[in-house]
Amino acid sequence: MSQITKDTVIADILSARPESASLFRAVGMNCLGCAMAKGETLGEAAAVHGVDADELLSKLEESTK
Repeated sequence: MSQITKDTVIADILSARPESASLFRAVGMNCLGCAMAKGETLGEAAAVHGVDADELLSKLEESTK
């Protein structure tokens, strides 16, 4: 996966970059193996969890360099 966007599915991010799980957990997204993670985008998950999607995206980019 070359680029993560707000439209990237959480499960796809975790598959390509397993190290991102700790960041998701740090912002309260603990159900990474649930059914929603397989169909929910980064933007959708951020909205549901009250997290700023742009900030999360930026942190993901920083943490996986």
